Amino acid sequence: MKTKLLIAKGMNPEWAKLNLRSQITRSWSWLVGCCLLVGWQAGAVGTWTRINADPPSWVSRMALLSDGTILAQMNGSQSWQRLTPDGQGIYINGAWSAVASSHDSRTFYASALLKDGRYLVAGGEYGTGGTNAEVFDPVANSWTKTPQALVGFGDAQGEILPDGRVLVSPVGWNPYPAFVSVIYDPLANSWSEAQASINYQNECTWVKLPDDSILTVDDDSTVTERYIPASGQWIVDASTTVNLWDLANHELGPAFLLPDGRAFFLGGSGHTAYYTPSGNNNPGTWAAGPDIPSGYVATDAPGAMMPNGKILCVVSSKTSHNPVYFFEFDPVANSFTQVASPTGGFTDGQTISDKMTMLVMPSGNIAFSDTGSHLWVYQPDGSPVASGQPTINKVSWNTDGSLHLTGTLFNGISQGASFGDDAQMDSNYPIVRFADGSGNVYYGRTYNWSRTSVRTGGAVVTTECAVPAAVFDGPGTYSMQVIANGIASNPVTFYGPVWVDFNYSGFFQFGDYSFPYSTLPQGVSAIASSFSGGTIAINASTQPSTGHESVPYTISTPMTIISVYGPSTIGQ
Repeated sequence: MKTKLLIAKGMNPEWAKLNLRSQITRSWSWLVGCCLLVGWQAGAVGTWTRINADPPSWVSRMALLSDGTILAQMNGSQSWQRLTPDGQGIYINGAWSAVASSHDSRTFYASALLKDGRYLVAGGEYGTGGTNAEVFDPVANSWTKTPQALVGFGDAQGEILPDGRVLVSPVGWNPYPAFVSVIYDPLANSWSEAQASINYQNECTWVKLPDDSILTVDDDSTVTERYIPASGQWIVDASTTVNLWDLANHELGPAFLLPDGRAFFLGGSGHTAYYTPSGNNNPGTWAAGPDIPSGYVATDAPGAMMPNGKILCVVSSKTSHNPVYFFEFDPVANSFTQVASPTGGFTDGQTISDKMTMLVMPSGNIAFSDTGSHLWVYQPDGSPVASGQPTINKVSWNTDGSLHLTGTLFNGISQGASFGDDAQMDSNYPIVRFADGSGNVYYGRTYNWSRTSVRTGGAVVTTECAVPAAVFDGPGTYSMQVIANGIASNPVTFYGPVWVDFNYSGFFQFGDYSFPYSTLPQGVSAIASSFSGGTIAINASTQPSTGHESVPYTISTPMTIISVYGPSTIGQ
């Protein structure tokens, strides 16, 4: 029997490639699952694929950078690697490359991707970073220590605020009580003390709500509170209807904002709970969810809300964090379905759940790591939820040759992955992907997002985007998409610029950056013949930049003309 792989229009090639394996294995997985999941809700589930190139060591932390690459820490050390997808944008064929080493080692700590695309890490339950924080600049490939904060960090929790600052709950006792929080200002490169949380935030999980408030269930209790960024205050919220904590080990599971607007918490007790926000500073409402099957619990374990709206999660027994079991939770069906582990079977005994991490990738798949020195990709079944799809309204050029994008839902509908105070691996920011007619894929680095929120609905949001070198270099037709939480917008047509340099005198003139046209009429002719509606970019790095077109000069084809790196004069 032959199996034919069909790639639907608009399908990400990584999804298509993994889907072939899914077709072959799903029947067997379903048969085994029916035997093992008696009494549980069964349903279609995703499939695992191992990334072809193993990382140099165990990946203890992953972060999605705004250029679509994955920054990965090796074994809690100072060593970091970067996973770059292949030329078709496929991560399973990606390549690893070393980046600069951080100043400190750290395991279980606060982190956040800043609005300018840099990456903040703070504290650490283990390692040398417990009282320190530092920032990675992916453009400069360098780490810079921040000034010392007023309080010692521990396995801290972090959350980016609407103004781009980062709230961190230190979970450190010296010199202040552990429920004191601090705020990092990336523009001023400074720390300030925030209002203390009402109760201890050790091992707590934070969830960002659509009103930008931050919800948490306090340590070893049913008490909940929210941080209100507008006032800088913590307020008491409603109590949970069930206990979510493992009271013996002081552990809680991951939590997520769902597509329907509720928050969902997986408990270290084995219970789960839904929270419905009030939308203002009044308390929300809690309702019990289904217990995790077979008495399993979510203690110090990762999870990820997939683009299809379901949650991939790791659970274990009450007595040990190993072996672990994998489940999908469907909030629509209000039920769990067990899925196979990456290595086969229904358990993973390689490591404890504490050392596992998940990340929602731009491809829509979930990256998963354990201590086996492998990285795995989980491909969800079904389609992304429509309510999470970004929309591109307008694309315009900035004077430095970058792009200004306007649209909706650039920040997604959730934070993506969750682990609690031991790890934060968000993906609620825009990733911009370009694809040419030959299947080549390029990612642009985004920065200066107008919002850091989630679930912004029809509100207009913006981002700046550095154009990838291959696209920036010269004329060409591309499809452009904005991706948030692994969900891609519908593509829009984008034209790489036709380059003109009034000071260029070279023999070869092709209209690209290296061999530009020397006159505006040449650029206009290229646009008119192949790229109607495209852009002429005048390279004004050499001054004066002056064209000598006859005046008046008529342009009858729609186009945009920009001057990059300085001013230009046309028609003199």
